[in-house]
Amino acid sequence: MRVATRRLRAGLWIAVAMGAAAALSLEVAIPGLSGSVVAGGRLASAAASSGASQASASRAAAAADRRYAAVLSGIGATRAPSGAGAIAAATAARKAAGQTEVTAARQAGVLLPGQGSSPASAVTVVSLPGTRTAPIVRPLRRLRPADLLVVGPAALPPSAIAAIRKLPGVVAANLLDAARIKVNGGYVATLGVDPSTFREFAAEPTAQSTALWRSVAAGDIAVSYLMGQQEKLRLGGTVQVAGARTEELRVGGFGTAGISGVDAIVSGSVARSLGMPTGNAIVVSAPRARLSSLMRRIKRVLPQAAAVAPLVGQAALSGLPGSAGAIGTTSSDGPGLTAAQTRAFLAAALAQVGKPYVWGGDGPSVFDCSGLVQWSMRQGGIVMPRVAASQAQTGPQVPLSDLVPGDLLFYHTDPTAPAYISHVAIYLGNGLMLQAPEPGENVQIVPAIFTGGFAGAVAVYPRLAAAVAADPAG
Repeated sequence: MRVATRRLRAGLWIAVAMGAAAALSLEVAIPGLSGSVVAGGRLASAAASSGASQASASRAAAAADRRYAAVLSGIGATRAPSGAGAIAAATAARKAAGQTEVTAARQAGVLLPGQGSSPASAVTVVSLPGTRTAPIVRPLRRLRPADLLVVGPAALPPSAIAAIRKLPGVVAANLLDAARIKVNGGYVATLGVDPSTFREFAAEPTAQSTALWRSVAAGDIAVSYLMGQQEKLRLGGTVQVAGARTEELRVGGFGTAGISGVDAIVSGSVARSLGMPTGNAIVVSAPRARLSSLMRRIKRVLPQAAAVAPLVGQAALSGLPGSAGAIGTTSSDGPGLTAAQTRAFLAAALAQVGKPYVWGGDGPSVFDCSGLVQWSMRQGGIVMPRVAASQAQTGPQVPLSDLVPGDLLFYHTDPTAPAYISHVAIYLGNGLMLQAPEPGENVQIVPAIFTGGFAGAVAVYPRLAAAVAADPAG
């Protein structure tokens, strides 16, 4: 079902993006999809019926082509060579724009190797005041991949915690406090941790910074690299944190944990003073387990209100940590977007070009990268999770040879968490993508980037997207 759907979608969208209206010849109904999509001529014989119905279908296809072409007519794309793949089309688009790949990457907010700070130097920490005794934080003994996150609305039962730790494939599990609390007026996903034990599960550059974890243990708040940079927070300055009571916390460091959507870390004692739930989350390391199977086992021992979600995709095709694409996706999770949903999504996104980027912006007047995707998808009736790392789990990873407009492109842009997916863009076809890049920039159309920090492309499955959006761990 997945392969057939992708081929049919490709027949419509690639032809439209390249302006090849003549390639469209037949409207084919697909079981399980509302409405219909248009297939390319190479599939026409498999679905042909009478001459009259073919003529009617051709007229409908041409009308659909014209309507969708009008949506993309304002992007100013240079037509790529006939039959060019996504990479060749992106190269042609960069050449037409007079850009090098590095220039395009910077404009797209994508960190290429050798560009900007090195991972080790990107974690920055302010020195503790001389009047404060530096707390003891255990040295980093090992790094553990953070594979799954379990989250509940209240403290998890000790029996469930013990059962999870004994499951086959689980090598370690760390108990956490997790909540969304207000930081400087905006809701931020925050973890309360034991710095000595949790650091093993953090992204390597952050995990290695003993100074950052000492700062957290001393009562400071550590914020993600992107939040610190984009919100222009000052190291050593304070932020207002509102939980059960409002406190002023010092910003002790910039370093991303690499946990989906988490932008702030405090110690367990600070979490308790803020009124965060105690022991309501677990980060699980299971590097050799099949995560889809392990997730099912974990769900069986959890309270009904708790949930489990993957943190890093173990992509079957690439095998690379931090790859985009949902784990264990099957045809029952589909189908993908219909033609009508894709048109509505792309039309909404294209209409936002020129609007400003604001960190945390989710429309309709300002956007960040994932806020733009979530808001635009909503206009097509699709429910999406809020952050890029979770949006990367809303469908299967697709090869670039099968890439079509409306697919999502994901990137690693955070030097303090090299495997963490921190940016998303919308593929438009013809080697172009639409995105909200970074503060000071507007929603824009740029040549697509498929190197450096590229984490993969995903075809959204609405049913799966809604499930991820509803999951408190996602």
